[in-house]
Amino acid sequence: MLIDSHCHLDFPDFSEELPDVIARAEDAGVARMLTICTRVKNFSKVLAVAERFENVFCSVGTHPHNADEELDVTSEELVSLAGHPKVVAIGEAGLDYFYDNSPRDAQATGLRNHIATSRVTRLPLVIHSRDADDDMISILQEESGKGAFPFVLHCFSSGRKLAEAGVALGGYVSFSGILTFKRSEELREIAADLPLERLLVETDAPYLAPMPFRGKRNEPSYVVHTAKVLGEVVGVQESEIRRITTGNFFRCFSKVEKPASMNENT
Repeated sequence: MLIDSHCHLDFPDFSEELPDVIARAEDAGVARMLTICTRVKNFSKVLAVAERFENVFCSVGTHPHNADEELDVTSEELVSLAGHPKVVAIGEAGLDYFYDNSPRDAQATGLRNHIATSRVTRLPLVIHSRDADDDMISILQEESGKGAFPFVLHCFSSGRKLAEAGVALGGYVSFSGILTFKRSEELREIAADLPLERLLVETDAPYLAPMPFRGKRNEPSYVVHTAKVLGEVVGVQESEIRRITTGNFFRCFSKVEKPASMNENT
């Protein structure tokens, strides 16, 4: 069993064949998929996908690229939307200084708003962080001082300092297809040194397809390739990394019900 802890199944890339995409994932042993919201104004579309498929769940939140568009979305509104049974996470929110599609102060405000929501709901915050390690560490440490909240550093491609700071604060680190790229030696070294109980895998589909599909549209079934490489990096068999990352997912995203067939010790 595997989990795709982060994908975007509401995106138009999948509109023509979504049932087939879901079926291929299930055939590959992907038992749960978490489709991620990037704009609250589009939340109904994200939720519709989760409601349509039994094994798909979703988040609610605003991507940092769109932070300035939704500063009027309050934590109270997010808390209310998060009450739906299929909503199991907050976000994705965070800081992206690579593209700077939204003003940095708006990104920070949005991130703090989502942190407050995570703290209230106890649902994990899915964090996007790119080229913003120092500011991200600062905000996470400051906000953790106000009260703990669960979180995931998704599609991790940042530096060792952020990974270690995130783990020290109780967060999880999720690896995408980037981990499989030939030039990702430094990222694989970071992954090798992280606690096994803090590792997750994802696709971020339709983006960042792992080797050997790099350059093609990504989809949840491809998470098996990232998991295989992660297992090699940390020195465990493929079946074991599946067990580890799946168990981690259900601990982190505790609102998601485990399959009946899942071993109680996983």
